[in-house]
Amino acid sequence: MIPAAVVTVSTRSAAGVRADTAGPAIVAALVAAGYVVDEAVVVPDGADNVERALWAELAGGARLIVTSGGTGLSPTDETPEGTAKVITRAVPGIAEELRRIGASETPGGMLSRGLAGVVDPIAGITTGALIVNLPGAPAAVASGMPVILSVAGHVIDQLSGGDH
Repeated sequence: MIPAAVVTVSTRSAAGVRADTAGPAIVAALVAAGYVVDEAVVVPDGADNVERALWAELAGGARLIVTSGGTGLSPTDETPEGTAKVITRAVPGIAEELRRIGASETPGGMLSRGLAGVVDPIAGITTGALIVNLPGAPAAVASGMPVILSVAGHVIDQLSGGDH
């Protein structure tokens, strides 16, 4: 069983003003796929908040981290910036496919700035992980999770030294 984590990035959800619907949907998809995952962690918008949450989940053993929210164009949407501070190498094909699918569903889908990338193994911190940013919309989660799940196991295996 592979440990995973979900980080919802939303100032309103963190303040209790709006319910987090995307995070629980991601958790359910991960559980259905056989991952071990706790409830979504909810943090306010901001690159530093995202960075701290990602490092905390990596330190806790997560091999797959999916974020939701903060990928748009508002001044506080800084999930990609926080993620960029953590990943070792980008995996642009995943983010491109998520944008392609999103744009086929709604024109706004092409505006997501979400990233995908890996964190290489770091002694004493992580055995390596895949991190993927999803938009906060439940529809984006529903269409994005199959994409992530189609490659996550292979990515994690490769980070662990598995063959292509």
